[in-house]
Amino acid sequence: MNVFNHFRRLHKLNKSGYCANQIVSNPTNGKSEIMAKKHSSPIRKAVFPVAGLGTRFLPATKAMPKEMLTVVDRPVIQHVVDEARDAGIEHFIFVTGRNKGVIEDHFDSQYELEHTLKERGKKRELDIITRDLPSAGQTSFTRQQKPLGLGHAVWCARELVGNEPFALLLPDMLHHADTPCLAEMMDAYDETGGNILAVSPVPDDQTNQYGIVGVADTEAKVSKISQMVEKPPRGSAPSNLHISGRYILQPEIFSILAGQERGSGDEIQITDAMITLMNKMKQPFYAVRFDGKIYDCGSKIGFLMANVAYALERDDLASEFKSELAKVL
Repeated sequence: MNVFNHFRRLHKLNKSGYCANQIVSNPTNGKSEIMAKKHSSPIRKAVFPVAGLGTRFLPATKAMPKEMLTVVDRPVIQHVVDEARDAGIEHFIFVTGRNKGVIEDHFDSQYELEHTLKERGKKRELDIITRDLPSAGQTSFTRQQKPLGLGHAVWCARELVGNEPFALLLPDMLHHADTPCLAEMMDAYDETGGNILAVSPVPDDQTNQYGIVGVADTEAKVSKISQMVEKPPRGSAPSNLHISGRYILQPEIFSILAGQERGSGDEIQITDAMITLMNKMKQPFYAVRFDGKIYDCGSKIGFLMANVAYALERDDLASEFKSELAKVL
């Protein structure tokens, strides 16, 4: 965890003295509505849905979870957990499925390996496998028995999250920038409360492939969301800003997901539940524009490009890697 950022955020929150989702009376129309208020405590928990089958990477994912495919020398899921830890997350919740036990093993100590490295004096390698391990009690795992979509995966984490706001990070989507995407969202959340979505522009002819938001200002770093549409038909999208796989959500989303009907792809869509949360329960949503690079590691091209980009940033690899790439190209 980035301790400095964690306590900086606590200091900001304690100065505000507000609570989340306070129901107040609107003097202009007499209706009760949920107002965006600053929070008295930080986001502590993050959910990682890792139950997907990874069919686009068969046969590699026949026996190995797609989340354990490596970008350079770290599994994809480790990169995403690192982002959450750097943003101040304390509890990591994984929604898994069949044949995903290796993910749990990855975030656990391996006594035999650690002992062998210590006996052989391989301090550097020992540091690599132990420095980023979550502490005891910081990880939880629950099963999604049926592949019913992202919304259903989030609902499966309800008992572990409890009645508090939480972060949701899609492990396929690597958000690459100097400042972690979730950290930017946390800073925005400190100011706005409510629900936060990371967004990023896509070409206009691709908006039908994503969840798209309408906002007051498409160029602003933080802007209130006025509309959400899951995979809008071509030419009907409210903007070119797609929901990029990072969320901060209020716990009321769980009660909506419990009765959510299947939507696009015959799956329970998180976007449909968020639309209900915004329009019917009057909870505010804000978009935080992410200006870094996003690599979709659920696709072969995105995965390969992530490996290239991350390798070129490594002091121990960049020079030789560039030379070898030049020979291939």
